Amino acid sequence: MRRYDDPVDVRRRDDAPEQFLWRGRLYVVRDVLAHWVETGAWWQSGRVHAVLGADEPEGSETGSGTGGLSGDLSGEREVWRVEADRGRSAAPVDGRPGRGVFDLVLDWSDGTWRLTRCLD
Repeated sequence: MRRYDDPVDVRRRDDAPEQFLWRGRLYVVRDVLAHWVETGAWWQSGRVHAVLGADEPEGSETGSGTGGLSGDLSGEREVWRVEADRGRSAAPVDGRPGRGVFDLVLDWSDGTWRLTRCLD
């Protein structure tokens, strides 16, 4: 599986990704293989260090909410592993099959989508 960190535009149906646009190409989701939520590094937040009475790691910001998990759970992101085809049909494009498995990630803090992994 190749790793990426590319922005994508995602169209959803019933909360699940239905289509996405990646590098100028349309992909149609054929199946949702998995769905999960990943948390941010909450153990590095200033609030956790304050409760434990420990010194904060260098570079963290105490009290601002930006150095760790804030009250709105902005450190979490939603991951959708989908099987998708290039274009509107399942026909090969340029002689290559257009189907692949993709990890689409929704960052809850700013509402943006990214493609993080691809197996095609």
